[in-house]
Amino acid sequence: MATSKRIELLNWLDRGAIPYREAWELQRERVALRVAGEVDDALILLEHAPVVSFGRASDPRFRLLSEAEYAEWGIELVPSDRGGDATYHGPGQLVGYPIIFLGEGNRDIHAYVRAVEELIIRAAAELGVAAGRADFHAGVWTPDGGYLAAIGVKVSRWVTHHGFALNVDARVFSGFETIVACGQEGRRVTTLSEQAGRIVSVEETADAVGRHALDILGKMLHTHLESGREARHVAQ
Repeated sequence: MATSKRIELLNWLDRGAIPYREAWELQRERVALRVAGEVDDALILLEHAPVVSFGRASDPRFRLLSEAEYAEWGIELVPSDRGGDATYHGPGQLVGYPIIFLGEGNRDIHAYVRAVEELIIRAAAELGVAAGRADFHAGVWTPDGGYLAAIGVKVSRWVTHHGFALNVDARVFSGFETIVACGQEGRRVTTLSEQAGRIVSVEETADAVGRHALDILGKMLHTHLESGREARHVAQ
């Protein structure tokens, strides 16, 4: 597989809210092309139509409604091949799917997850929100214990897919009421807008995330990012 010379930023927000299964198939197509060395690394940014997805080892107790009730709420229920428990995606949330070949020297999934966390932490800071990591669970958290961004990844032949979901505005709250987010009982979900005390748009969030992703992930592709080197623990 050829080493990518760049990361292509694919902003699909102008496509509207994309169904989860449709985006999943588009990811698989891109992963196959990346495995074959026919395309560069990429970061896809989008919004999903309302969906609860859950990993292969997910605990069904964390999905609080029946399948019929999810349908009544207008929320699709989709089992996924990623890791992690139930999470919600929908309008008001920026979803990012990095499709990155982890070449020699970068085949450390923990370091990759740290890099994804770091790009979100830096984008949040640019938007006026303090955020960091927690000892008890992956993802990005605020100092008051709010769950700001979920991360769930899969690696196929050292190409990453799935990725992160960053909560931007209050539209996400109703969907999160139907699950125990990522199995974290007693933890509250928060958004950039809530933390910043102003309305933060998905579009400005995508701009900030895109810039920091190109920086952090680009550096990772060229110099090994030691696991935990830039860790910031904020939530207790």
